[in-house]
Amino acid sequence: MRDITVFSGSAHPELAAEICSHLGTPLHPVRVKRFANDCLEVQLQANCRERDVFLIQPLVPPVQENLVELLLMLDAARGASAARTTVVMPHFSYARSDKKDAPRISIGARLVADILATAGADRVLTMTLHSPQVHGFFSVPVDHLHALRELAAHFRQYDLSNTVVVSPDLGNAKEAAAFARLLGTEVAMGAKQRLSDNRVTIASVIGDVTGKDVIVLDDEIARGTTVIELLERLRERDVRSVRIACTHGVFAAGALDRLGEEPEVEEIVCTNTVPLPEVKPDSKLRVLSIAPVLAEAMRRIHDGESVSALFDAS
Repeated sequence: MRDITVFSGSAHPELAAEICSHLGTPLHPVRVKRFANDCLEVQLQANCRERDVFLIQPLVPPVQENLVELLLMLDAARGASAARTTVVMPHFSYARSDKKDAPRISIGARLVADILATAGADRVLTMTLHSPQVHGFFSVPVDHLHALRELAAHFRQYDLSNTVVVSPDLGNAKEAAAFARLLGTEVAMGAKQRLSDNRVTIASVIGDVTGKDVIVLDDEIARGTTVIELLERLRERDVRSVRIACTHGVFAAGALDRLGEEPEVEEIVCTNTVPLPEVKPDSKLRVLSIAPVLAEAMRRIHDGESVSALFDAS
């Protein structure tokens, strides 16, 4: 078996270091240089020839900078005669751009998938795509993991006898139903309509939530507008308590503070797929690590073993 070589871009080096700690392999350095004309140059500072190379880089703000850095890392690995290059992308932010829902707009997810393959990606390892069909946009193999079992393990510490899992919209209903099965609870969902990037309406909640302890499950929380709108509907139904769970805690524009100020919210749980903002000492945020599952997936890819057991939610 070829040697494994792991590099990290600038997006989330802490996660990359934790993954390598679980793998028991070093995280090799990458030199990123910016020319006077603002162009980037990337140098992988370890031997790649005939090696199994993994490049860890979530697409997080500044997304375009991190994307170009990843593309240059891919090109460098290919130019250095890597035997195979796998992109480890815990968060694929362009997955939101998955369809043509307005005239004359680009489908960014498909375009970025094509660019990654063109730059030299032989395989992609990612987690909780915003739209599952984005998996099919890639022309290279994709291992699409999720964090449902990590989230479920956290929530099992509580009494779940009066709990219901609530999806903010129908698009996330399948994942919410799988999460509810893991917890042995009922499931409900919001009837959401998105008006713009920061405006949504939720007309009602479908399912029995009155007097219940609610776990709101979403794949990503950015501005938090969807969850705050859902909290209004849950408040009208007199729920007993609310805990919020998501895989990608982007928490842009003060979203974490706004959610934490909601009186019904007892806890906000996310994973470390993206770098998180600094939190106050009394923050309701709890962060779960997905480094172990990513490390195990990378080991299985390297050893030619099945990865399916890691993303089977049943």
